[in-house]
Amino acid sequence: MTDYRLPLSKILFALAAVAAFCLFNPARAMAADPSTPGVLCLPGVYQAEPENCLAIGPSTVRAQQAKQGMPLPLRPLPAAQSPVALAAVPYSYAMLPKGTSTPVFGTLDDARANQNASYYIEPGDLRYISYVDVAYDEGSAKPDYFMLRDGGWVAGRDVATRVGGTNRFQGLVFRRTPERPFGWIMPLVSDLRPKAAPGYNAPEADAPLLYPYQPVQIYATQQADNVEWYLVGPGQWVEQRMIARVLPNPTPPEGVTGNRWIEVNLFEQTLAVYENNQLVFATMIATGIDPFFTRPGVFQIRNKLESTPMSGAFAGDRSDYYYLQDVPWTMYYDQARALHAAYWRTRFGYQQSHGCVNLSPGDAHWLFDWAQVGDWVYVWDPSGATPTDPKYYGDGGA
Repeated sequence: MTDYRLPLSKILFALAAVAAFCLFNPARAMAADPSTPGVLCLPGVYQAEPENCLAIGPSTVRAQQAKQGMPLPLRPLPAAQSPVALAAVPYSYAMLPKGTSTPVFGTLDDARANQNASYYIEPGDLRYISYVDVAYDEGSAKPDYFMLRDGGWVAGRDVATRVGGTNRFQGLVFRRTPERPFGWIMPLVSDLRPKAAPGYNAPEADAPLLYPYQPVQIYATQQADNVEWYLVGPGQWVEQRMIARVLPNPTPPEGVTGNRWIEVNLFEQTLAVYENNQLVFATMIATGIDPFFTRPGVFQIRNKLESTPMSGAFAGDRSDYYYLQDVPWTMYYDQARALHAAYWRTRFGYQQSHGCVNLSPGDAHWLFDWAQVGDWVYVWDPSGATPTDPKYYGDGGA
């Protein structure tokens, strides 16, 4: 049998050779400056150029990440999702079809006979009823009649569909103000592959896909292709338009007194809540679309309603009429403009409303529980694109 054991002297010689290889740089013997170090620094972040080692390799990467505010190991946001139970809506909804008026009958018999309508709901593109009971014709598997809260009945033939569920997205509740900006991936694509560098022509990063509503931290910002790019992880860059961003700022805005306020960022389509000069909550929203902008300014919540109906039209021919029953967790702050749940919205993060600040049901519920009449609402657009002249604005709407 072959003996693979080495004499102790050979083992010691081999260990000494390995140590010499690790500790000394062969290029040192050729360096003009004898003071040039030949030893690699241990992986770490060096604020100043070390004198006794070379800060290259892993140290260079660590130093670059530290400059970008990306310490290793990466720390999560000091936050958690708000309680899931807040997203439960205590109402049942059905959507009415577009383009036709809808009769409401005083009794179930009248609804069955399709006669003696008590009133009609105007035609429009956005119309929802809230029902408290249903009735069936003999042999029917689906409801044929819907009883409204006022006692009226709407026939199933006049209903487009029942709402099976509402948007379940919920924002973040914070333990303390985070150290850097953060945001959510916009619900514009089903998944998103970050770039390895800023720019459309950069290769894709070797990193996991990002998904709609996924929260991300923003470690650095860089301009490329006339667009801002955000660094959301090591070597992971995402275009600005794909992230709804929050810039934590616990300093009260001008005009806000006290230590409680709600900030609505019209450009980012985000909402942030501050208390005792700390960020306590943040989420994505949907505000007024052109020409029904949400008005910038400093306002105060004037009343809170567990639920309320909303309806209206702005076009002369009322073609944009909307009718919404039982809008939950509504807080009016600027004429008819309010913070409220939008159970009819399927996505958040971009302008959609008639001037109100739309939130997911879970977020509206959290905000409703936190807010008090008199709390400040600071609405602003850092891009300057939203008109600020009060003459431009009417009462607003949902």
